[in-house]
Amino acid sequence: MSFSISGKTAIVTGAAKGLGLAVARHFQAKGCNVMFADIDETALDQQVGEEARAEGAVRMFAGDLREKLTLANLLSATIDAFDRVDILVNASRRWSQSDPLNPDEDGVENLWRENVLTSLRLSQLTARRMILQAEKAGTEGPIGTIINVSSIAANRTQPDLLAYSMASAAVEQMTRSMAVALAPKGIRVNAISFGSVMSASLQAALKEAPEGRDTIRAGTPLGRIAAPDELAETMQYLASDASGFLTGQVLTVDGGRSLLDRVDMSAF
Repeated sequence: MSFSISGKTAIVTGAAKGLGLAVARHFQAKGCNVMFADIDETALDQQVGEEARAEGAVRMFAGDLREKLTLANLLSATIDAFDRVDILVNASRRWSQSDPLNPDEDGVENLWRENVLTSLRLSQLTARRMILQAEKAGTEGPIGTIINVSSIAANRTQPDLLAYSMASAAVEQMTRSMAVALAPKGIRVNAISFGSVMSASLQAALKEAPEGRDTIRAGTPLGRIAAPDELAETMQYLASDASGFLTGQVLTVDGGRSLLDRVDMSAF
């Protein structure tokens, strides 16, 4: 089996910075057509604006992906640009703390909408498009892959991460459910669960609390924070034919962090 993703078309959300940007750039370097999608139009333009306007293998789409119409427009823009979609990476996500004893706390609702429903709805729309384009082309066998992003918080308990943990756990169950539903159609659905990656949100958190860097390192057997590029390699594996018999799985990429009995994720 081949690790190649050359010639395929990918949508990557959260692609203006951090993990999403690293994945989108990696896919581009491996020969993919890539639609960079993010809510932050300014950041997107800074990163890929010139390339996108050249109308080559890179395009950009700015919009609030929590809105159903925006999701539909993203998919339409991708089809207009590249005629098809083969890979979806739901890398758009938020991290926040929440008060588990405050009934007026809206963190659970916000993260559910942003980290779970956005990925679910875009996956549903993209899967339908993959199925349609396969039917039109008379394609049989594998027709697409969907990759979600979760966190080891899904299986670790820390009260002030209630909202984030719930959302992460939901993404993992969504991955398994969608994998079973879409397997007969030739679409694989998997997820990556990570520990601490130097994402945009973690960079911001460490600026406010630099001591968190040492806390994370001490709680990670490999003794360091992962670079976004390291997860991008795993994403390529999941998007390629090399993982052709893998679906409904959540791959943990955390430097061994989830192996410890007690992990402080306050500086996640």
